[in-house]
Amino acid sequence: MRLRKPNWIAFCNRALLQRKTTRIRSPRYRQLWLTIFSVLVMAIALPSIATDRPIQPWRKASANPPALSQSATDTAFLLHQGKQRYESGQFAEAAELWQQAVISSQIINSQNDRLNHAISLNYLSLAQQALGKWDAASQAIDSSLTLLQSNLSPEAKLPEAKLILAQALNTQGSLQFARGQTETALEIWQRAERTYTELGDRFGTWGSQLNQAQALQALGLFQKAQALLEQVNQQLQAQPSALAAATLRSLGSLWQEMGNLSAAQNVLQQSLAIAQQLHLPAEISAVQINLGNTRRVLNQPEAALQSYQQAAEIAPGAIARLEAQVNQLSLLLDLKRQSAAQELIEQIQPQLDLLTPSRKGIYIQVNFAISWGKFLASNAPQRSQPQHNHLLPVARHLTTALQQARTLRDSRAESYVLGELAALYEQTHQWQEAQQLTQQALLIAQSLNAPEITYRWQWQLGRLQKQQGDRSSAIAAYTDAMHLLKSLRSDLVTNNQNVQFSFQDKIEPIYRELINLLVEGDRLSQADLKQAREVIEALQLAELNNFFRSACLDAHPSQIDQVDPTAAVLYPIVLVERLTVILSLPEQPLTAYSSPISRQQVETVSENMLESLNPLFADSERLRLSQQMYEWLIRPAETALKQSDIKTLVFVLDGSLRNLPLAALFDGKQYLVEQYSIAITPGLQLLEPRSLTSKQRLEVLIGGITEARQGFVALPGVAQESDQIASELTANVLLNQKFTYRNLQHQAQETAFPLVHLATHGQFSSESSDTFLLTWDDRLTIEELRELLRSRAESNAAPIELLVLSACQTAEGDQRATLGLAGLAVRSGARSTLATLWSVNDESTAKLMVQFYQALTQPGLNKSQALRQAQLALLKNSQYAHPYYWAPFILVGNWL
Repeated sequence: MRLRKPNWIAFCNRALLQRKTTRIRSPRYRQLWLTIFSVLVMAIALPSIATDRPIQPWRKASANPPALSQSATDTAFLLHQGKQRYESGQFAEAAELWQQAVISSQIINSQNDRLNHAISLNYLSLAQQALGKWDAASQAIDSSLTLLQSNLSPEAKLPEAKLILAQALNTQGSLQFARGQTETALEIWQRAERTYTELGDRFGTWGSQLNQAQALQALGLFQKAQALLEQVNQQLQAQPSALAAATLRSLGSLWQEMGNLSAAQNVLQQSLAIAQQLHLPAEISAVQINLGNTRRVLNQPEAALQSYQQAAEIAPGAIARLEAQVNQLSLLLDLKRQSAAQELIEQIQPQLDLLTPSRKGIYIQVNFAISWGKFLASNAPQRSQPQHNHLLPVARHLTTALQQARTLRDSRAESYVLGELAALYEQTHQWQEAQQLTQQALLIAQSLNAPEITYRWQWQLGRLQKQQGDRSSAIAAYTDAMHLLKSLRSDLVTNNQNVQFSFQDKIEPIYRELINLLVEGDRLSQADLKQAREVIEALQLAELNNFFRSACLDAHPSQIDQVDPTAAVLYPIVLVERLTVILSLPEQPLTAYSSPISRQQVETVSENMLESLNPLFADSERLRLSQQMYEWLIRPAETALKQSDIKTLVFVLDGSLRNLPLAALFDGKQYLVEQYSIAITPGLQLLEPRSLTSKQRLEVLIGGITEARQGFVALPGVAQESDQIASELTANVLLNQKFTYRNLQHQAQETAFPLVHLATHGQFSSESSDTFLLTWDDRLTIEELRELLRSRAESNAAPIELLVLSACQTAEGDQRATLGLAGLAVRSGARSTLATLWSVNDESTAKLMVQFYQALTQPGLNKSQALRQAQLALLKNSQYAHPYYWAPFILVGNWL
């Protein structure tokens, strides 16, 4: 597990008292400035080690500050002591000290006492939030704001009071955000920004804007969030200060979380340059950790290890050094470098014994324990029965962390430690003990209203109940976890830097394990099958949202018989030990059938079938593999399909099956396309069930490249393809030098064409950043295509009915590459997308496309039927009868 930073949203709260309040009259405290920088500990999914440090732009006191009363002197001392506890993660002790400050400052003899009372209440709210005591936190901040906003208070209009008010508003906004009141938080942070702006406080203004960006992101308003972040980033470029370095670091971390890794790396390097210029070892260490995390996601392990090493070497304290070292250890274990990992473990262990108990220290210990457990398990002797002894040191280590969490009265940390301790018992098959600990962790997480950790313990509970044979309870626990995941989808894809590379480890298994529970056994109820179908649809949606790094897709459930009464939907689900297919027929109950084959077998046959479609392979091998896949996916449903007079097969594909050209499946006598029209959809929930509009005046925008560009070979057949399509439809053609983003944008805004045909090189990948279409002078990404077509939607033009990509291919060696195709199809806004799984001979492509458009203009034929007619035309042509020429063309989305 990679270590994680605290949420950046409370940027300006980190500078909560950047300014001095007043200087202390007592000589003992004469130099004490009340400059407390709070780190709002927001809800985090996997509470691990912070890679960000509090931003501390310390400011000088004014030359002649007003004097403080004795009560203010006492309050100042308590606030300062609380600050030290808070910054070290001792939140309960900080809360006690700040509660005393509240009591001390209640003796109001001057305006400074009144303001210090408001500050004390504000700080107390911060500590209560960190402890998950939401009602107490709300009461404290409400009291602070009431005091600051009272019209009867003569000091309410003072600049000092307005400054404290702005800071209190940020605290209130963070509380609302943590409690799920995102829109309310946004409004409060906007008010804080206005107050800071009135005061001419640039840093406060920027911090409030960063908070707003977080709220906008959580609301799904990603473009607004991005615009705001870019604005703040631009303003900070001219600030070569410690604050600028820390802020750029926070921004870099955010870009990483949003999946913009190149921008993240660029901003982090800017931050590092400033920190090195100013000789800030703590900041350098923090930036290097973030750079290491970014490089790790970019699959640059050596560079990541170097960053972690440099962070540890320059770290000014034990906590910072351990942050880097535990990150480094996790990566070494991923790389299976056991010797280096053992050496680092021996360096880390004695340092942990010297740590003062704190939340950050607890998270360090737990994350170290997780890595240590992996190391011990990988080096333990293999036995038929699990042995407990080799993990006993890890259990003792976690028990110490648990005691510290309870001593600190840190419920969130306690839940985290309990859950991980339960996971350790799970590894040793001590099911009852693991379940008891998991239930304790779950109760605490639920009491804290922390769904982002609650779902983990629900999943863990479901696993344990399954192991003990309690199927119904396990299904209930898994279902609860999945529902929480759905409610958290925007947070999971944007707020956790680990999510992108751990989706397949931490999120996807919940869906698959639940499906496995629902479809196991011989007698499956309709309720179980319906839920299994809902879960696989939800997984498809989750995968696409993960692909986009944003919760940008919404589900709209559709009934198949409402979409097309002659279509059947097949849901092949690749499970660990079997392949299950759920069959949905119009106006009939769901059915399911399974084949006892492993996921590895499915992947092997899928890969071999793809290879066999190369014309160089023997026909006998190709037909054997194609028939094997037919036996698994179609044969058990043959009778039901014929009885229902099905004309179209719609597949919601899973795993490696997504890469297959299903038209080429072979039943021993004929191909599947000879029997049915075929369509692919990421899920019926993403469909807009609507037939093609009037065919009398179909207009098409054609774009393409015939010449070799940017390292891609020439496509001479594109000229013929575009000419022949233009002879069938009203067309506007942009070829070669005319095929640019600017020209496409102009056409999108000016012309209401229902069809877009792009005959150009392109690639589909499981990484959105590697999915693109080639233009004459650039590469068009998914987001750029979406922006291009969005301008059309803003002009109130009819949506694009069909997007055709006739020369693209899936990324070589990428088993999840068709996620890119599905992502492009969904994100483009087109109702349907016709694309190729591999780059085909451009002459045969031209022939197929002409046949397709001719069929599309015929009355009574929908898009999938038109594609089938075109594929059959090539199949009957001896020159192009091989599936290599016609099978890779697939229709994604609405087939009507």
